Amino acid sequence: MIEDLGHGISCIDTGYLRPGLAASFLVQDGREAAIIETGTPRSAGRILKGMAMAGVALESVRWIIPTHVHLDHAGGAGALLAHCPNAKMLVHPQGLRHMVDPARLVAGSVAVYGQEVFDRLYGTVVAATADRVLAAGDGSCWSLGGRTLRILDTPGHARHHFCVWDETSAGWFTGDTFGVAYQELRTNGRPFLLPTTTPVQFEPDALHRSIDALMAANPARFYLTHFGSVENTPALADELRAEIDFSVQLCLATPDGPDAEEALVARLTEHTIARLRERGCGWKRGALVRFLSLDMGLNAPGLLGWRARQRAA
Repeated sequence: MIEDLGHGISCIDTGYLRPGLAASFLVQDGREAAIIETGTPRSAGRILKGMAMAGVALESVRWIIPTHVHLDHAGGAGALLAHCPNAKMLVHPQGLRHMVDPARLVAGSVAVYGQEVFDRLYGTVVAATADRVLAAGDGSCWSLGGRTLRILDTPGHARHHFCVWDETSAGWFTGDTFGVAYQELRTNGRPFLLPTTTPVQFEPDALHRSIDALMAANPARFYLTHFGSVENTPALADELRAEIDFSVQLCLATPDGPDAEEALVARLTEHTIARLRERGCGWKRGALVRFLSLDMGLNAPGLLGWRARQRAA
């Protein structure tokens, strides 16, 4: 449930959908702590339990920091804030209003999932107290014990997304900007990166610029919400950039029509399975299709939405 990653950083599995899908990071320095990514409202209990296991008192939490307001990253922020009496929330300026009044955020998710599924996945999204939420703008720095956390605006996955630089670990907390790298898909210790092109604000050019900005810091590692830490290697960012571009090309080549999304899901899935086979992944095909279905089912409509906006521009 909780894993020590070194440098005063621990990974807590938020329990969203399955083990190993979504992480929250507990950062400790001296007598102060920060929670980066909060999972869903249903994750709050797991994060509080992880904090207790790490010996972190609720009163010592100074910052609660979702990288963006998608509910698997920020849904539990208000609930955690209510439990941590001395904490304040840092959020992207474009996402702040959704943390104080999550009604529109909830309504949009209910429209996608339906009320029954939304209730099962997320439960009740707790609004944050307005005077305890701060807009963390690009380049702003926030102290935590003896370390500094720096905010970098990173659109591409969403316009309300930032990443968090931690000088102590020489690491980025990347939310969804640096893709996903599930532990189950590692081969010979090598991470397998997938881009996140999910609805509704995917913008490939902006995402490329955001990745370039992350790499400009010469990071030693990345802390991915999905899932855990990966060491930086020269090939990682190139691999991610190439996959963004290939996904876009698959999208542009997908014929219009009522079956466009289904066709693009199939194309993305086949391409990803081929990449995994090249890496030596020995999973059975059916197991891979099932494992990838969530990401492929989100990436395809995000790509098609971008294509529609491009045509309308």
